Amino acid sequence: MIRKATAVWKGTGRDGTGHLSSESGVLAGTPYSFKTRFENEKGTNPEELIAAAHAGCFTMALAFGLQMAGFTPDELSTEAAVTLEPEGKGSRSANPP
Repeated sequence: MIRKATAVWKGTGRDGTGHLSSESGVLAGTPYSFKTRFENEKGTNPEELIAAAHAGCFTMALAFGLQMAGFTPDELSTEAAVTLEPEGKGSRSANPP
């Protein structure tokens, strides 16, 4: 299975803007920027999407595990958090200039 997404960025890191699109069309030119990543402006960001992917994957896997054990859950809810921490000189996005 291969799933694809694209990111387009125009301009500098702090003042530029970008958009994200997914092969399925769920994300279609979804805007993101420095402010949506680092200043909590309304909008999405890569870290939020990674957290959503982890939460979704884990919760579906748990549902399958429960099903295989003979249980039928009414509802499962998972919260995932992504933390970025600088490590060496290569982690500039986690500690923007």
